[in-house]
Amino acid sequence: MLRKEIADYYQEAAEEARLATGPAQLEFARTKEIVRRYLPPPPATILDVGGAAGAYSLWLAERGYQVHLVDPVPRLVAEARCRSAASSNRNCSCQVGDARALAFAENAADGVLLLGPLYHLTEEAERSRALREAYRVLRGGGILFAAAISRYASALDGLARDLLADADFRRIVTTDLEQGQHRNPTHNRDYFTTAYFHRPEELRAEVMSAGFTCCAVFGLEGPGWLLPDFEERWADSRKREDLLRVARALEREASIVGVSAHLLAVGTKE
Repeated sequence: MLRKEIADYYQEAAEEARLATGPAQLEFARTKEIVRRYLPPPPATILDVGGAAGAYSLWLAERGYQVHLVDPVPRLVAEARCRSAASSNRNCSCQVGDARALAFAENAADGVLLLGPLYHLTEEAERSRALREAYRVLRGGGILFAAAISRYASALDGLARDLLADADFRRIVTTDLEQGQHRNPTHNRDYFTTAYFHRPEELRAEVMSAGFTCCAVFGLEGPGWLLPDFEERWADSRKREDLLRVARALEREASIVGVSAHLLAVGTKE
């Protein structure tokens, strides 16, 4: 089960709308690009673990995939069910569940999206359990997409949005950089909730230790998410393509991958 502060955060935060606003739009577009590169063609079976309100699962269902959504937050699963019911291409199922103990048989899926759980499993052993569960349910040749928040995200976000003026936030950033353990003792939900922030090489190592061959660890957003006029640029088709072009160009450059707010590891089960 989720820690109380994490569950409380997702009861109040509008996670169902997040990917349609601000720099998260770049995260969403880039995640879909990379998922499209590696997934087998439809009607492959995909598990969207930590799928929230179904942004990715419904996108895949619309493309002919057989998608099962799992999330630990009942409110978000209920929202996913509503959205699926209103869609002409529905999810196969939407259920409350835990990434560390999936209610699926071995070799049940061709792909697993693990686009949120690793953030909130703050102990390496728990992240390992989630990754090994993804390995268990995948067929041979199956593809894993495992997302993480960059170790440097809060420091860069604080600089971009002038949050470092707050001494409480500076203390949060110091711990993030030193330990990767993000804690928010304030009542400011803009400072996120309990999480673990990865270095790129840590994410790769964790994926490989679960048995996967790691194809790559991508930086999703590049530096574009830090721009103060992001919304204006995203609304302009030419400037939006510039943001995407630069993110693609830098996505595997080791010296800059961690500048992205989000990392995405792609692994295969041999």
